[in-house]
Amino acid sequence: MTILVTGATGNIGRKVVDQLVARGIHPRALVRDPARASFPAGVEVVQGDLLDVDSLRGAFTGVSTLFLLNAVAPDEFTQALVALNLARAAGVQHVVYLSVIGSDVYVNVPHFAGKYGIERMIEAMGFSATILRPAYFIDNDVTIKDVVVNHGVYPMPIGSKGLAMVDTRDIAEIAAIELVRRDRAAGPLPLERINLVGPDTLTGASVAAIWTDVLGRPVAYAGDDSAAFEQNLRGFMPSWMAYDMRLMAERFVSDGMVPQAGDVERLTDMLGRPLHTYRAFAAGMAAAA
Repeated sequence: MTILVTGATGNIGRKVVDQLVARGIHPRALVRDPARASFPAGVEVVQGDLLDVDSLRGAFTGVSTLFLLNAVAPDEFTQALVALNLARAAGVQHVVYLSVIGSDVYVNVPHFAGKYGIERMIEAMGFSATILRPAYFIDNDVTIKDVVVNHGVYPMPIGSKGLAMVDTRDIAEIAAIELVRRDRAAGPLPLERINLVGPDTLTGASVAAIWTDVLGRPVAYAGDDSAAFEQNLRGFMPSWMAYDMRLMAERFVSDGMVPQAGDVERLTDMLGRPLHTYRAFAAGMAAAA
């Protein structure tokens, strides 16, 4: 039987493929354009997307376990429900789904609410499933490196409640561990939800302090202005997405993304190593600047 990875050329999906290969698994990778896909030997590449019913039916043939990742999009919910229905019809038994921490709390944020609906569908369908709920990706801040380095400002309006920022390498490795565990299980395993967090819960001020330290010059936190954040995002993404991100930032400020007791210890135990830190990320960015 086969593990199918969706979103296989993306930032997380590609890392999941690599982690599976490192564990001796040769997964099937669903991609839109096989000519642009470059994977290790043994990875089976299939063409399709989550709204192409015919391609999905072919991709699910012989698949036992699905890694479901779909990007923020206006039809994200539809994509996932189409995929899940086709997966069940094809006999897929196990699902590892990449949701988001606080999906049941950030109920006014479109892509959070959509992911919570998908979680509920997975549960209602009776899949043997792991629902991964990552916090804010450390890697998101690659996009604002120049603002931090060249202007001395940390511009993300993340507030003072704290975000347990997580590295995508840790996300991918936990995903691979869960895919292999479920795929090799003798029978269905109970549904589990796992919060994916980093070792530190960081505020806007504390992130600015880390950058100040690694750069050796002052970096200020720009504050919690979600309206300005939306306006900046509209320069390079659709207005609906910029507004979605604004709503998310407002929940960062009001609620944060705080881990539950035992989350860090659970992940550290699963990985057999410490979690990657924001400080290490910032130091790497500073060294490359």
